[in-house]
Amino acid sequence: MAIQDILRRFDISSEREEYTTIHDTVESGIEFKGTNLWILIFAIFIASVGLNVNSTAVIIGAMLVSPLMGPILGMGYSIATYDFPLFRKAFVNYMFAIVAGLLTSAVYFLVTPIYQAHSELLARTQPNIYDVIIALVGGLAGIVAISSKNKGNVIPGVAIATALMPPLCTAGYGLATGNWSFMLGALYLLTINTVFIGSATLITVRLLRYPIRYYADETQKTMANRWVTFIVLVTTVPSVYYGYLLVQKETFIQNANNFIAKESFIDGDFLLKNELDPIKREIKLTYGGKTISEAEKKRLVQRKAYYGLSHAKLVIAQGFSIADVSKDLSETELFRAQINRLKNELSIAIQRRDSMSIQQKLGDPLLKEMKPLFPDVTYCSAQRQQFFKSGAPTHNFTVVVIGSKNTRQTTRDLGKINDWLKVRLRSDSVKVFLEKAAF
Repeated sequence: MAIQDILRRFDISSEREEYTTIHDTVESGIEFKGTNLWILIFAIFIASVGLNVNSTAVIIGAMLVSPLMGPILGMGYSIATYDFPLFRKAFVNYMFAIVAGLLTSAVYFLVTPIYQAHSELLARTQPNIYDVIIALVGGLAGIVAISSKNKGNVIPGVAIATALMPPLCTAGYGLATGNWSFMLGALYLLTINTVFIGSATLITVRLLRYPIRYYADETQKTMANRWVTFIVLVTTVPSVYYGYLLVQKETFIQNANNFIAKESFIDGDFLLKNELDPIKREIKLTYGGKTISEAEKKRLVQRKAYYGLSHAKLVIAQGFSIADVSKDLSETELFRAQINRLKNELSIAIQRRDSMSIQQKLGDPLLKEMKPLFPDVTYCSAQRQQFFKSGAPTHNFTVVVIGSKNTRQTTRDLGKINDWLKVRLRSDSVKVFLEKAAF
């Protein structure tokens, strides 16, 4: 009983519109004349301007007013009901809209002073399998809404999700600028949307058992079904390949960013800029600061394998200041470089402070270790000092002052004490001063 209740929730037969009304709705949206023609013209210009100025809101507006969905639904509906005269009408009107949109947008992009390709244009040039899924599901939603008495606001949502006008106008941009990869990529996206919205309509109409409008013999039915299958397969196969490339690209970018965030810090250097090339699988890191050792470079090369980047090429550029590369940096990258420089300076300052603190407290552990070896020593002080000589470079030594209650015996042991201190401090730059214990 529970399963029947669940299945009843998915049943749309009680809400289905009359077949005659559905047919009239589909047929009225096919032809471009009068109101539909003017709306088509307005939508073309709105989409072209939106793409030109990179305005998402304007592009969405063009999607909402575009009447391109009508002929596509008409083609899917007419094939499903074997209404071949209606199919011819829908196909002719759709091709008219495509040619008109392509030429009109091309003329616009020829005369506009803004010719740079922004992100909204670029987004329509690399379709993949995800666009197939969007078009298919969007088409299903569209035809279900048309078939229902409770249409709601589904059609505008489908128009936005399965964008038709923006790729058409992007193809016009490619035609106007001679950028054929843009044009072909955008036309392929338009083809994906057209084929799969139409296929979704065909599937839904068949499942809902719409009445056959015209008689068709088995040969015609078989031929129509074969053509639909062929077109769907030809449209889908490249999108699967492009979808695979997209996944590879996004995975590389994600792994590379994780690698840079967690492994790119080098003591004494700061990261000025990072560049990723997913096609060449290359990561370029530009550092400022001291010269990077070969050991550090080797460490970075080895660590990238832990982030799924074993086959990626790592290029390390060094010895630059922010001023050297500022002209090549965006504002965000410039701020990031400054932050990295300040982090590095802070790290150096902390290390220097810690080093000074350790130096200041070095006498205490030295005395504790020296006392069992040289019992006459009563106190000890040790600190790093700089020695100056006129006209000569400075020299750094660790100066150790020893207080002894028996200076004669400690003087005899001074050579041993000096050798012991050099081993203990891991430095040959040690100066030892002996005095009689004053306290």
